[in-house]
Amino acid sequence: MRIKDVVALKEVVSDLNDGKVFYDQREAGVGDYFWDSLIADIESLRIYAGIHNKRYGLHRMLAKRFPYALYYEINDKIAYIVAILPMRRNPVWIKRKLEERS
Repeated sequence: MRIKDVVALKEVVSDLNDGKVFYDQREAGVGDYFWDSLIADIESLRIYAGIHNKRYGLHRMLAKRFPYALYYEINDKIAYIVAILPMRRNPVWIKRKLEERS
């Protein structure tokens, strides 16, 4: 399936900022690398959207360089990113976050 566009919910920017802050606290500059890496993953959805397995009713794409997952759905050939969440969190927490946004 060819995707026309990729759209992120406004909460996704908060997800990215949270991850950036987390990694910057570990080591200066890693947050920027996190941000750039996740943006590249988001852009790759133009090509790969729809091939990922579903979790909690949404497609889940694992980030390439960090332990994060992008959760998205496809409507009318548009991939809507619902959340970008850390994989190391409790699955109950992840499910609750996704339910809050759907």
